[in-house]
Order: sequence, then structure tokens, then C-alpha cells
Amino acid sequence: MDFCAHNDDFEDSIDTQYVIHRSLHEAFRKTLVTESMESTRLLSPEYEKIVAAIRVGDEKTLTKLSCHQFAFEEADDRGWTPLHEAVCQTDKNILEITFKSSGYSVWGQRTLKGETALFLAVESNKLENVNFLLSNSFDPDVQNDAGDSPLIAAIRRGSYDIASLLLRFNANVNLTCADNRTALHEAAKLGKKDIAGLLLRAHADPNAASNFGFTPLALAAQNGHPDIMEMLIQKGSNVVAQASDSASILFEAASAGNPDSLSLLLEYGADANVPKHSGHLPIHRAAYRGHLLALKLLVPVTDYAAIKRSGISPIHSAAAGGHPQCLSFLLKSGFDVNFMLDQRVRKGYDDERKSALYFAVSNNDVTSAYLLLDAGALPNQDPVNCLQVALRMGNYELVNLLLRHGANVNYVCKVNPLHFPSALQYALKDEVLLRMLLNYGYNVYKCFDCPRGDSSHVPYDYEGWTSTVIKDTMLTLVL
Repeated sequence: MDFCAHNDDFEDSIDTQYVIHRSLHEAFRKTLVTESMESTRLLSPEYEKIVAAIRVGDEKTLTKLSCHQFAFEEADDRGWTPLHEAVCQTDKNILEITFKSSGYSVWGQRTLKGETALFLAVESNKLENVNFLLSNSFDPDVQNDAGDSPLIAAIRRGSYDIASLLLRFNANVNLTCADNRTALHEAAKLGKKDIAGLLLRAHADPNAASNFGFTPLALAAQNGHPDIMEMLIQKGSNVVAQASDSASILFEAASAGNPDSLSLLLEYGADANVPKHSGHLPIHRAAYRGHLLALKLLVPVTDYAAIKRSGISPIHSAAAGGHPQCLSFLLKSGFDVNFMLDQRVRKGYDDERKSALYFAVSNNDVTSAYLLLDAGALPNQDPVNCLQVALRMGNYELVNLLLRHGANVNYVCKVNPLHFPSALQYALKDEVLLRMLLNYGYNVYKCFDCPRGDSSHVPYDYEGWTSTVIKDTMLTLVL
């Protein structure tokens, strides 16, 4: 559910969708390669000799073999022709010989992954080969099957020179690639400041949006690159843009936790009170991720009214993420330790939890639980008692902590209630737990209070236990 504070995977659903999409695409391509390998025809001996000569840089042998033009048109089980092999080699003479020996139809041939010779040259970081191909009219905008362009490949390699060369040969700086992302998206995401500057000088759109509504500024914020963020903002990038799930750029910056990124956005007018569709604010994300410095920036600029509307406190987020330092800071900042989840948020949990303490206890986090209890957290507010959770985990320290702070030792479980206080069922075989319960006032007498007295405990018409019949179980039946 989108409202779940502990479920960071769902808060990251857009990035997750992107990764899944790319993974499925990759799996599909691998399937194609496998099928092709099974059906590949035998390669000629001339082809094998040509490829061997290319790989070792034997120009003399390659020149002798250039008369076998048919062999230069053959492709291996990857869909690679000799030209594809040649563009990945350091010796440009090898490429020139292979290029002249290959027919025109081979020049634009792609591998089984949709890669052109130019794409492979860029991916191999062979600047001279890239220049040769571009000078011979190779198209700089042909994408592979994954939707990546040669310019994207150059950015991933971190090759400023190749990226610059592609742009000089009229590569489309705003070409939309996989998931509608542009080259500027890639440079911003990877923190390639010099290449990002190059793209912007070539008139890259600073506000281009991906399929999920991410702008380059959002990706730079998400990955903690304040230097690129400032460059984008100065070129007109929209600071208050939102993704398709309404996540603000400030929200993305809170994910990374870089205080410089947050300060920059706040300086240029970002609003800390804009929620994403789930209701979460940047302060919730920073607290869940444990970004203390980010929290210190966000607390003064976040309105209590916005937090109340969200239905969840950053105290919940910090407890759910297991970050005692953030919890301590938030408590000292005056946040209510007993702020309960709104009803619509609680519906996202099977146990319909309410308190921040419940998050800490269910995480088996003694440190966070202590901080909350010491600050006055009430231990008996949740439908499933915090003590019951601690007993089920068998954590003596946590059980003792809860009991010392007033946890109800005589709570009755609302599902399948017993005739005696429910805590005993977790302590029947554990003497330490049993002593704790007894020391804190467990109602032992209720265990021996049998309404049937000395008569038979099992009626003649007893239909037995089923999942749909709730029985008031006596201790004697349990034993």
C-alpha cells in the first residue's frame, strides 16, 4: 500500500518499474541470442581467418583476405560481422581495410542486440574509429534494442571527447531513448558534470520529462549531485516540477540525503510541504532513510499542518527505518511521540498498527523503543499489543523494557481470545518470560477460574476446533 511508512520499495516504485523494464528487455534480448545460436549456419573458413587477423592486428593477412567479400558479410552467433570486430580494435588501419572490403549493405548491419558498428566503437571507447565512421556518414542517432543511442553509450563510458564528436556530427542532443529519457537525463543521473555542461551548451532541454515524469534535475537530486543541479537550475530547470507520482524534486533530494542538494533547492524556492500521491513529505523520506543532516534542514521548513494531513509523523518513519539518531533529533525538536497513524494509513497494514513504538518493537529495535518509551510513548495503543509482539519474538530485553514502562501484562488478544490473559501462551515453556510476567502483575488466578468447575470439559456435542469457530479456551485445555 502507498501509505505504508515502512515500505520504502513502494515509495521507490517508479525507479523499481524502470529497473524491471530494463531487466525484462535484457532477458528478452538474451532469449533472442540463444535462439539465434541454435539456428546459426556454419561460418566459412575465410570468415574465421578474417576475424582472427582483425583480433591480432595482422594488416598483411587481412589485406590478402579482402578479396573474399562474401566472408565479410557473414555474422557469428552474436550477429557480429568482421566490421563489428574491427571497430572494437585499437588499430584504425584494421578498421579501414575491413571497411573497404565490406559491402555497403554491411555498413548498417546490426548485431542481435541492435548495435551498429558506430555504437560498438563508442562503447569500446575508440575515438579514432568513431571519427572514421562518422566521417563515412554513419548515423549517430541509431539506437540499439534497449533504446540507447551512441551518445548515451558515450556518457556511460564517461567519454567527453566522443560525446563532443558525436554532437559535432549532428547527433540529436534531445533524442528520446529508453523510457523517454534523454542524454541529459543520463549525464545528470551519473554525475557527469562536464558532459552535462557540453549537452546544455548544445541546447539540451533541461526540463525534458521521462515516462515517469523525471526531469534531469530530479535525477541529479535523486543521486546527490548538487553541482549538476545548480548548473541545470541556472539553465532554467524547473525546481518545483513533480514526477507522475507527484514526488517533488525536493522529495528526491531527501532520498539521497545530500544537504547541499536540499539547501540549493530550498534556496531556489522548493516547497517542503508538497506531498507525493501517497501523502509522504520530504521529511518522511529523510527520516526513513536516516539522513540526519537532511532532517535538520527540513524540520524548520515543514509545516505541522502538512504532517497532520499526511496522516503519518516523521517519528513513525524514523522508527520504521530503524534510525535512533533521527528519532532522538525529532523528539528533541518537539514532535509528538504519541502521534497515531491516520485511519487511511493504518489500513495499509494487516495489523492496523498506530504508534511509532509499534514500528520499533516489530523491528526488534530495543534502542529506538527505549528512546520512544523514555519520551513518554504509550505502550498499549495498538490493536495488537506491543508486549505481545515482543513476547512472540522472545526478546527478554524488549519485554522487560515494555513492562517497566507500563505495558499491560494482562492484555487479551482480540483474535481468538483466551479465557486467561493472552501473554501466558508465550511463556509456558520459558521460565524467564514467565517470571517477568508474574513479577509485573500477571493475573494468575484467571488461569484457574474454570466456569465448568469439576464437570467434563468437553461437551458431548463438541464439534471440534475449526478455523471458523472461535472458542474461549481455558488454561486446562491449553495444558
